[in-house]
Amino acid sequence: MSTQTNPLVIFTPSGKRGNFPVGTPILTAARQLGVDLDSVCGGRGICSKCQITPSYGEFPKHGLTVKQGALSEWNSVEERYKTKRHLIDGRRLGCQAQVQGDVVIDVPPESQVHKQVVRKRAEARDIVMNPSVKLFYVEVAEPDMHEPSGDLERLLTALREQWELEGIHADLHILHTLQTSLRKGKWRVTCAVHLDDARIMHIWPSYYEDTIYGLAVDLGSTTIAAHLCDLQTGEVVASSGIMNPQIRFGEDLMSRVSYSMMNPGGDVEMTTAVRESMNALFVQITTDAEIDKALVMDAVFVCNPVMHHLFLGIDPYELGQAPFALATSDALSLRASDLDLTLHPTARVYILPCIAGHVGADAAAVALSESPNTSEDLVLVVDVGTNAEILLGNKEQVLACSSPTGPAFEGAQISSGQRAAPGAIEHVTIDPVTKEPRFQVIGSELWSDEEGFADAILSTGVTGICGSGIIELVAEMRMAGLVDGPGLIGSAAQTGTERCFVDGRTNSYLVWDGSAEGGPKITVTNTDIREIQMAKAALYSGARLLMDKFEVDNVDRIVLAGAFGAHISPKHAMVLGMIPDCEIDKVTSAGNAAGTGARIALLNTDARRDIERVVREIGKIETAIEPRFQEHFINASAIPNSAEPFPILGRIVTLPDVNFNSGGEGSGRRRKRRG
Repeated sequence: MSTQTNPLVIFTPSGKRGNFPVGTPILTAARQLGVDLDSVCGGRGICSKCQITPSYGEFPKHGLTVKQGALSEWNSVEERYKTKRHLIDGRRLGCQAQVQGDVVIDVPPESQVHKQVVRKRAEARDIVMNPSVKLFYVEVAEPDMHEPSGDLERLLTALREQWELEGIHADLHILHTLQTSLRKGKWRVTCAVHLDDARIMHIWPSYYEDTIYGLAVDLGSTTIAAHLCDLQTGEVVASSGIMNPQIRFGEDLMSRVSYSMMNPGGDVEMTTAVRESMNALFVQITTDAEIDKALVMDAVFVCNPVMHHLFLGIDPYELGQAPFALATSDALSLRASDLDLTLHPTARVYILPCIAGHVGADAAAVALSESPNTSEDLVLVVDVGTNAEILLGNKEQVLACSSPTGPAFEGAQISSGQRAAPGAIEHVTIDPVTKEPRFQVIGSELWSDEEGFADAILSTGVTGICGSGIIELVAEMRMAGLVDGPGLIGSAAQTGTERCFVDGRTNSYLVWDGSAEGGPKITVTNTDIREIQMAKAALYSGARLLMDKFEVDNVDRIVLAGAFGAHISPKHAMVLGMIPDCEIDKVTSAGNAAGTGARIALLNTDARRDIERVVREIGKIETAIEPRFQEHFINASAIPNSAEPFPILGRIVTLPDVNFNSGGEGSGRRRKRRG
């Protein structure tokens, strides 16, 4: 809640918030909240490391309206920096901008000390090579006054006669270089031809010995990951990723839809943001690979429906209300320039088809990668993220749905949560007797109780808990008797450890106290437990709903996909009740299956036709109109789920029989008032 003298400041993507007196510098507010905002000069306006982006308009999720004037006016220090170093439009310096009213502040990746670790790596996969863009070397007949014809017509004749390429066309830019290339190459040239589009894309004199490239891009609501591929060998030359800048408009998809609804031009603002970041990512990945960006001639994109519409510049309004109608669900083949993407001048973009209103092209890519439609056994494929896409099926039938898990699995809306970055806790165990935790952080292979751990993390410290870390922490707390089935954390007396302490009306658990070294205290609160319960219940309910349609209580195997899914421990996921009971060795990780599907579609044009056919055959289930979804959700909120026996889980772990819902200080139960 804000006041006139103490406005509310919300930072994204961390989600941290607090009230600060009018006149407080944004850098000071960030430091007091533990927000990861860089500054080398100590706030003197010299280093420019503390760049931030204020967001204005209606933010229904936060219950906030940010008005112009929420920050102090642009000053001479910022003007001097912009004049000399070209400060990006819309950016401010955190040390100069002061709080004047309620405001939402985005900290861009380059202003963060601990850089984001984007874990959507390319998975090893054998792919049949048949790309849309191929190179063709041809010998062209020289001009003859007795048989007059244009150079282009004779080139097309050579492609037809020497390579059986019929109906090929050329754009105007080819004519600009055609005659020079033919004569320089002594009437021998190499053509890059886009076969799906039947169009010449580029011409080199003589024989071109180097390669051409394509991009497979997974445009997620939280991260954007790209794989640069050699279109002749299929090799992944480079992979890179960045945070999706739309996070500052809302961490979950419906918040972004709401932002578009509440703010005229909000959809255009989000489209511009994601396209600009996409181009920055392309510069980064081609620079890493040391290639000319103009050699990237083909690209395949996968994304969920809201990102699909915002990327294409389509207002997502209709996706915010039943019946959740897509502007189009078909696959799209476009020019990169139509999307303001700076690659080769005539580069093409292929976007996989969407399956349904909230089951998008990313789910189609997962289906292409994992092929549940060819499976002999019943397989459940779960792409875990801010919005989980779920597929269940075999060679007889495949069903799909999406489930609104929210950003908790990404470390957002968690008191000590953060994105995956160096210093974030990612693996945890808790001794069931002593209740003492030990953990690993990103950037170090040592455990916290091992010699040398403090030195190994000297540069980062322990900064927070990422998604996989909070999953393991909550599950370990349940197995150690620190949390009961309904999700309450016990008191120090009930659990036998001072690490459990009274925190308002409930209890919290202390994981790490870095205050002596100037770092944060890392805790798990009962509110954190509730956030995880809501997210995992939504995920499980979607899977359970599909199982109902198949009229089964068990599946043969489970595949966890997605950047986050690749780091989930199957045992801990089952303890939480995120996934149905299944033999532990039948729960596997597919890594970034959506990204793999995008690579398959990039490198094999036949796969594009296959997935377009498969998508039409997948049954679509809309969770929002299924009455049993709410029933499953309620039953799935306990740890593990109250309505499931979990016999296989019982063979793996023994869950203590504890119940902290017994009243008293810190118990979580409110006392009735007397009189």
